[in-house]
Amino acid sequence: MKIIWLGHSSFRIEIADQVLLVDPWLRGNPSFDESKFDEAIAGATAILLSHGHGDHAGNAVEVSKATGAKLVGGYELVGYFAEKEGVEAVGFNLGGTVALGGVEVTMVGARHSSSFPGLGYAGTEAGFMIAGEGKTIYFSGDTDVMADMGVYQALHAPEIGILSCGGHFTMDMKRAAYAAKTFFDFKTVIPCHYKTFPLLAQDAEVLKAGLPGVDVIEPEVMTAIEL
Repeated sequence: MKIIWLGHSSFRIEIADQVLLVDPWLRGNPSFDESKFDEAIAGATAILLSHGHGDHAGNAVEVSKATGAKLVGGYELVGYFAEKEGVEAVGFNLGGTVALGGVEVTMVGARHSSSFPGLGYAGTEAGFMIAGEGKTIYFSGDTDVMADMGVYQALHAPEIGILSCGGHFTMDMKRAAYAAKTFFDFKTVIPCHYKTFPLLAQDAEVLKAGLPGVDVIEPEVMTAIEL
């Protein structure tokens, strides 16, 4: 399994027989070198969208058309893209599971907001449990701490957590550490939604300090984390 950060909350996850792009914001992302655009999306089989904000879904249609990868996410959001742009989409909702080849993706809750220009309300904000190769990744999406995380641990027992933790728009490093140690039993934690702008946290030292015994990996853009 390879987890490749594309900056902000964007990831390329190569798992089982799938290449998943999660919230691929690649145009205008200060953390991403746009000359790497084609490399970042090559071979994509599906695009997971956690919610409608432009720094998550803004490039989804372009990437789908360039790769043929279907959009997978909230019913309202991906349905809108399918109707307006003619891309293939699989819409589902909280608690639902979609099979993508040898990978199962379950949509779980988040605490944030979701809208998209032209659509307005873009369905509920969400995270994902991504299960394949005998492992489960929890992608939190944009969220604060919530007690529901305890249910997600009981149901899915993810070993890997990709957590939004830059603060201001999502939980910060301290709150993310609290969520991880209170509700989960992660072996590996990867921070995201940070470093992008001066408003957000610029390192993960607080997260590391709050999670002794957990492998907290600060990702480097376009550098694979192999697990």
